[in-house]
Amino acid sequence: MSSIAKRSDGSWRARYRDTDGKEHARHFSRRVDAQWWIDSVTASVVRGDYVDPGAGKATLRHYAQGWQASHVGRAATASLLDNALRVHILPTLGDRPMSNLRRYDVQALVKALSTHLSPGTVRNVYEFLNRIMQAAVDDRVIAHSPCQRIVLPARSEAEVTSPTAEQVRALADAVPARFRAVVVLLGGSGLRIGEALGLEVGDVDFLRRTVRVERQRLQSGDIGPTKTPKSTRTVPLGQIVIDELAAHLAAHGVTNSLFTWEDGRPLTYSQWKRVWRAALHSTGLDLDTHSLRHFTASALIAGGASVKQVQTVLGHSSATITLKVYAHLWPGDEDRIRAVMDAALSALADQVRTRASS
Repeated sequence: MSSIAKRSDGSWRARYRDTDGKEHARHFSRRVDAQWWIDSVTASVVRGDYVDPGAGKATLRHYAQGWQASHVGRAATASLLDNALRVHILPTLGDRPMSNLRRYDVQALVKALSTHLSPGTVRNVYEFLNRIMQAAVDDRVIAHSPCQRIVLPARSEAEVTSPTAEQVRALADAVPARFRAVVVLLGGSGLRIGEALGLEVGDVDFLRRTVRVERQRLQSGDIGPTKTPKSTRTVPLGQIVIDELAAHLAAHGVTNSLFTWEDGRPLTYSQWKRVWRAALHSTGLDLDTHSLRHFTASALIAGGASVKQVQTVLGHSSATITLKVYAHLWPGDEDRIRAVMDAALSALADQVRTRASS
C-alpha cells in the first residue's frame, strides 16, 4: 500500500508499507520524483528483491555473529570460520554498516591479508566473507553483495616434494621413543595427523594388517568425524608398521587411545606439534607432518600403484584431487607417449629405414 501527498510547504510526501507492515516515507520537491521512488519500490517487491532500507544499517559484526551462531558444518570448519572472523574480517570491517560496504573495501582487505598470509589462507578468509555477504542478500539485509569481481592471490602451483626414506628414519629416531610409532605409522599409511591421533587400539587389526579410520582428533582436542565420507576407510599396513605398533603397545601399555601422552591421556594435536618441532630442530629438517603423507603417496606411485589405489589409501574425496597433487610423480609418461606414437606411425617405419640406408 502506497500513497503520495502534497505537504503545506509544497513538498511531496511518498510513503508505503513493506511486507511486514512497517511504514517508510521520503519527501521530494517534485511529484514525479516521489512517484518514481514509489514505482521502484513496488517493482522490487514484485520482483522479490525488496530490501528494507533500515536493515543494512546493522553492522557486519552484528550480522556475521548471528550467521556464525546458526552455521552448520564440521567442527574443523567452524574453527576456521571463527578464526577468519575474529582475527581477519571483523577487526577491519566489523563496525561498518552492511549497506556501506563496497567492492573496494573487500578488495582492500584481500590485498592487506596477502602481504602476510599464504594465498590459500587469504582465499579461505575471503570465501567466508563471501558466504556471509551472500546470506545477507538472501535475507534481504542488503541488495547486492560487495564480493563481486574480487581479484584473489594466485594459488601456488609448486609441486609437492616428498621426504626421503633417510629423512623419515631420522625423524623417527629424533622423537621420544613413546612417539616413534606415530612417525612410522604416518609414513607407512598416509594417514592425516588428526586421523592418527584419533585412533583407538581396536582400530588396528594386527592379523589382517590393516587400520580402520573412522574419526579424527580435532585441533581443539575433541574427537570428530573424518574430513570427508571418503576419508572413512580401511588402510593396509606393511609388516614394519605393524611390528612398530606392536612394540609401541608392549612398551607403553594398552589403553583405549592408540597414542597417549606421558600422563596416559590421549595425545593431542598441540602436544604433537611440540614433539614434532623438537624433532625438526634436532635433525635440521624443514618439514611439516603432512610431508609424511606425501612420502606414502610417492612410495606407492613409485611402486606402481594406480591413481585409484593412491586415492583410496589417502582418503581423497576424488581421484581428481589425487592427480592434482601427485600427477607429476607417476613415472613413464614420456616413454608411454613415445611408444604410442611409434605404434601409430609403424607403417612409415620401413620407408624411414629405406631412405636412411640409400
